[in-house]
Amino acid sequence: MMEIVRRMFTRGEPALSDAGARDAQALAALHAASFHRGWSDGEFERLLIDRNVVAHRATVGSRLVGFIVSRLALDEAEILSIAVASARRGGGLGRRLLDLNLRRLAGLGARTVFLEVDAGNVPACKLYRRAGFREVGRREGYYPAGQGALILRRDLN
Repeated sequence: MMEIVRRMFTRGEPALSDAGARDAQALAALHAASFHRGWSDGEFERLLIDRNVVAHRATVGSRLVGFIVSRLALDEAEILSIAVASARRGGGLGRRLLDLNLRRLAGLGARTVFLEVDAGNVPACKLYRRAGFREVGRREGYYPAGQGALILRRDLN
């Protein structure tokens, strides 16, 4: 009984780990809750079985509260998506996932990482700028009702 009460009132520190095909459904659900057009279970499953895809998840118990997915091609990588459950936003979880993913990409030989982000997504833009990404391009009208997409780059040491 005490364990149930503790879980109800404790947010718990998320555990970070590799994500795999078994996580496709949970990642798709969080992605759909976070973005205008969510990716399907099948899209995530295909990504997560690709040997060039690097994915991490954040869980509290068995509940997914965040993820990041990137793709490696030779010495370049692209962050495809990152999402954090709304109740966990603003607490540094996105930065922890990003840092873990960047370290893994560097360890796999990536020298440069790219991503695109909706220019109107202020929290995401702030996260990426603080992590050392800089704007290298822009796609106007890319997102529906958005301010366009920013193309960001970070060189890894």
